[in-house]
Amino acid sequence: MKDSNFNGLIGIVEAMSFLEKNVVAMIGPQSSVSAHVVAYLAKGLKVPLLSFAASDPTLSSLEYPFFVRTTQNDLFQMAAIADIVNYFGWRKVTAIYNDDDFGRNGIAALEDKLAKTQCTISYKAAMNPEPTAADIKDLLYQVTLQESRVLVLHTYTKHGLKVLEVARSLHMLSSGYVWIATDWLSDIVDTESPLSSDSLSDVQGLLTLRSHTPPSQDKKKFVARWKNLTRGMDENGLLGLNTYGLYAYDTVWILAHALDEFFSQGGNISFSNSSMLSPLSDGSLHLDSMRVFDGGELLLSNVRRVKMTGLTGNIQYDSDRNLINPAYDIVNVVGTGHITIGYWTNSSGLSVKPPEASSPQPSNQTSSGQQLYGVIWPGQTTEKPRGWVFPNSGQHLKIGVPNRVDYDGIVSYSARTNSFTGYAIDVFTSAVNLLPYALPYKLVPFGDGIHNPNLDELIGNMSGGVFDAVVGDIPITTYRLTKADFTLPYIESGLVVVAQVNATDSNAWAFLQPFTPTMWLTILASLFFVGSVVWILEHRHNDEFRGPPRQQMVTLLWFSLSTWFFSHRESTVSALGRFVLIMWLFVVLIINSSYTASLTSILTVQQLTSSVKGIQSLVASNDRIGYREGSYIYNYLNKELGVPESRLVPLNSENESAEALRKGSNGGIAAIVDIKAYMEIFLSKRCEFSIVGQEFTRNGWGFAFPRGSQMATDLSTAILRLSENGDLQRIHDKWLQRSACSSQDTQLAVDKLQLQSFWGLYLIIGLACLFALIVYFGRMVIQFMRHYTPKEVESTLQNVVASRSPQLRRVKTFLSFLDETEEEIKRRSLKRRIEGSSTTSNFASTLSLP
Repeated sequence: MKDSNFNGLIGIVEAMSFLEKNVVAMIGPQSSVSAHVVAYLAKGLKVPLLSFAASDPTLSSLEYPFFVRTTQNDLFQMAAIADIVNYFGWRKVTAIYNDDDFGRNGIAALEDKLAKTQCTISYKAAMNPEPTAADIKDLLYQVTLQESRVLVLHTYTKHGLKVLEVARSLHMLSSGYVWIATDWLSDIVDTESPLSSDSLSDVQGLLTLRSHTPPSQDKKKFVARWKNLTRGMDENGLLGLNTYGLYAYDTVWILAHALDEFFSQGGNISFSNSSMLSPLSDGSLHLDSMRVFDGGELLLSNVRRVKMTGLTGNIQYDSDRNLINPAYDIVNVVGTGHITIGYWTNSSGLSVKPPEASSPQPSNQTSSGQQLYGVIWPGQTTEKPRGWVFPNSGQHLKIGVPNRVDYDGIVSYSARTNSFTGYAIDVFTSAVNLLPYALPYKLVPFGDGIHNPNLDELIGNMSGGVFDAVVGDIPITTYRLTKADFTLPYIESGLVVVAQVNATDSNAWAFLQPFTPTMWLTILASLFFVGSVVWILEHRHNDEFRGPPRQQMVTLLWFSLSTWFFSHRESTVSALGRFVLIMWLFVVLIINSSYTASLTSILTVQQLTSSVKGIQSLVASNDRIGYREGSYIYNYLNKELGVPESRLVPLNSENESAEALRKGSNGGIAAIVDIKAYMEIFLSKRCEFSIVGQEFTRNGWGFAFPRGSQMATDLSTAILRLSENGDLQRIHDKWLQRSACSSQDTQLAVDKLQLQSFWGLYLIIGLACLFALIVYFGRMVIQFMRHYTPKEVESTLQNVVASRSPQLRRVKTFLSFLDETEEEIKRRSLKRRIEGSSTTSNFASTLSLP
């Protein structure tokens, strides 16, 4: 056994001296840095190397096949830290580590694990492998200038307390900071407990991890024996035992089991010369004395197949040659001791239940399904630290705001008072008021106030450090997302096309518009077809559908047309006839309802027409298109839709936009393409324009922050709260509520139905009535002339008061005829025929007399 005193060089030299003595296996080293070199030697000499302390994740079994890690891989420890960071909702951490293989590789693993939870390492503070107090102070001073206050300290036991001591002198152990130490701190707490008063004050409120070892009787007995053996060996009376000591004990037993299996398999201890080292026999290092262990591969195989229960729990290796079921205790250092606030396992994540008492959960579970007990943080506070501060602490946040020329309801700047107002400003200030911390800021105008500023340029200035954030009506686009982080949209709005429209009143034939000519013809054909079907089905059973051909034709026509108005009087008696009639009446009901609804819309809603139908027709035409100067719409129309630059007209104000639309093809524009929110304000005062076509390319407005800024997340949460409590809608209504652009009289004119919409119907019914009267009176005149003889007329006139005019007497006679019933007329006709027949017989008799 050799003690390297945790010195990498000494560890390598001692390992080489061991290998000169024909060893069959080695346990150690404690240093991951040394393990890389020793593992390479073990690979060449086929000597299994069992390490209970080398946790560097890059010590892979593929590169070093004879290296066997009998402790936990730091890959899992970093995964646990990433889950802790994600659990508390932090998005950025600062990593402090030794600049060697152990430190760099561990932090690289942490970075990979954080990326899976959408977190990042915002600053890497790499310190000298053997740092002085001055080195540490300079390093920590740079850390204080960073935004993140979540610090992960990944170092060695001998350096950890030194870093914390310097941090205390820089007031970095106060409220607001979060320190997460890797397992070096739990080793100190377990080994050197109780700590000195100075050390205790340095570690208060820190979180650390410790490899989980389940309680057992064997472990309890071993710890008791250890205390008896080490009593009096330390100045505090006892020499503590950490988990690495337990892993070291189990490592010896792993090797013992493997050797026992090796010999039971008939293995022999034999060595052979290495072909690689033989040419070096003349050197002063005597490398030729290092010989290859012939049974190395068999012994290594036995080590990897070991299944046993040790002091650290079940010992077994998985396919990646890591110990199965990796688990850690999450420890919070408080007072003179520490408390376990939870556990982490590779299968279940964070939990307050010990690994042996919890069941495996899906590996993709969210942080909301995980749980830890309360934590006492640095500064003796139980309130979760925010985890970040502004990098330029002590100064106001410099926020760029576009100095707009138009749409002052969105953002308006007053140079006289040097202040901003508007919808976007109210949303921002209301969201800031909901933050759980004070946010000092200063709004700075961007733009000359004469032309609308270019928002992409504004975002670029923020990325260049001119501004700390950008607030205003900033549409979230794909390009801008590559330059900045945005809050959740506080308003959803897409692009629309606005053009001049003309109101068209309904005409006299509006009642025909709900149906197309084809539909009208189909309805008429259906009426006569269904009527014919019903007549066929009822003809043999129903007397109402029988009679002379003329009568049946009239019945068919009347029945067919009357079903459209549900006014048919003929009853159906056959089952088939009733079935067809019911189905037809249902169809008629649907068609009538649709007709009524459509006609109501045509007559009561003002119809607006425009030559521009939407974005497709606008792009396909050769018309000029207006866009708001400084917006991204130019790039969208020119690059995305391929509209030539010659057709695009920049507009700088609402009045300029309205004037360009009114000019139209006479030196103006056919339409404007802009964001709907702007256009709603524009149209609220200008009723001669309207949105045509559908809204397209929906996006939203948000506030922009530098990439990785925690402010974007915090303000997004505040905006959600504004939306949930209704304040966001109230702010919207305050600034963007549309005013009625038309007078009450105009609105009433649209709502009231006028005669001109119906004179066509009146004309039809009037002509129908006139036609019916003409036919009727024509028939009556003919009947009058046929049934009334001059003698009858004279007789009738005798019953009428004498009149001076013969024409008047004849009219009165005709009116009396009209007043008679058909039965009276038929009786008179019959009487005249009988009398005529009698007269003819008498005259014939007279002629036959002698």
